[in-house]
Amino acid sequence: MKTPASANAGTAHIAEQIAQLPYLPMENLWTLWDELFEQRPNHRNRTYLETRLAYRLQERAFGGLSPSVRRRLEQIGETGVVPRLSQREADSLMPGTLLTREYDGVVHRVVVRGPGDFEHQGRRYKSLSAIARAITGTQWSGPAFFGLKASRRGDKA
Repeated sequence: MKTPASANAGTAHIAEQIAQLPYLPMENLWTLWDELFEQRPNHRNRTYLETRLAYRLQERAFGGLSPSVRRRLEQIGETGVVPRLSQREADSLMPGTLLTREYDGVVHRVVVRGPGDFEHQGRRYKSLSAIARAITGTQWSGPAFFGLKASRRGDKA
């Protein structure tokens, strides 16, 4: 496995490094940890080490969180409340985003595949509202149903 200095070599290389983490001896994981972090954690959980190392490798190669995302996460951590997205944010969900909503005791998961392209239970939809309608049988604002914005009728997602 190459050193973190070569982490900027590209997506495929980073994926290879991350895929190797579960197979590395603990000694190698600690060596990599020492290269990527200033101090060691208080515990020795292998899964924790692997996930943190994977994140740091990706962060070094592709950049960290934007200041706005960092502020949002800090706010969630402090208050325990997830703020609603602005309409612009709701309309620009990144491909690969997973939206989850429990409705009538059933957990529904939607994968954002791109602008106007969503997947729910193996079926493609052009809007979140179409998915909300399929789930509930009634007219819903899809972004409100999935908790991305407040609904006009005051329903809580």
